[in-house]
Amino acid sequence: MMLAQDTREPFFRPEWVSRNADRIVEQLIEHAYLTSIAVGVGSLIAIPVGVYAYRHRRAYVPVTWLAGFLYTIPSLALFAFLTTYTGLTTLTAEIGLVSYTLLILIRNVVAGLEGVPRDTREAARAMGYTPRQLLWRVELPLAFPVIMAGIRVATVTIIGLVTVTSLIGKGGLGKFILQGIQRFFSTPIVVGAVLSVLLAILADVLLLGLQRALTPWARSRPRPEGAR
Repeated sequence: MMLAQDTREPFFRPEWVSRNADRIVEQLIEHAYLTSIAVGVGSLIAIPVGVYAYRHRRAYVPVTWLAGFLYTIPSLALFAFLTTYTGLTTLTAEIGLVSYTLLILIRNVVAGLEGVPRDTREAARAMGYTPRQLLWRVELPLAFPVIMAGIRVATVTIIGLVTVTSLIGKGGLGKFILQGIQRFFSTPIVVGAVLSVLLAILADVLLLGLQRALTPWARSRPRPEGAR
C-alpha cells in the first residue's frame, strides 16, 4: 500500500529568508525610519503643548480630549480617510502615526512636570530664576525621566502601528505580513512579526540607555543606614 505524499507547505522556509535578505534589511530600515519620524514629530508637538497645558490648567482637558479622540480612531479608518486627501504617501502614514503618539506624550509631559517637588521650584524662584529659566533649568530636567518613559511607550506603540500602513503601500516589515496573508504563505508573516517585536525591544532598550545616560541623578539612591 503506497503512502500519500505530504504536500503541505512548511511553516517556515529559511531559503526564502536568504533569497530576500536585501529586501528584509530595506524594509527594516523603512520601519525604523517611519517610526523615528512619527515619534520625533510627535515629541516636537507634544512637549510644548504639554508644557502649555500644565501651566494653563484649563487647557489640559480639551487638549487631552482631542488627543484622546485621535487615539481612539481605528487605524484602518484613519488611514483610509487620509488617503482621500494626501494619497498613498509617506505623509499619509506619518499624519496618522503622529496622531497616535500625542495622548501618550502629552500626558507624560504633564505628569513629569507635576512630579517636580514644590520646594525645588521655590528654591529656584528664591535664587532669582525667571519662569523660562525655571522651566529649562529645573522643571524639564527633573521631568525628563517621565517624559522619556512616555517616548518609550510611544515608540513601541508606533512600531506596531507602522505595520498597518502596509495597506497604503508603506509599512516597512508590515509589507511581509500583508504579503504572507495574501499568498497564504507563513514565512514572510513570521519574519515581519518577529522582526517587528525585536525592533520594539531594541528601541526600548536603546531609549532606556539614553535616558539613564542623560539623567545620572535619577539613578542615585540613598544608601541604607549602615551600608558601606
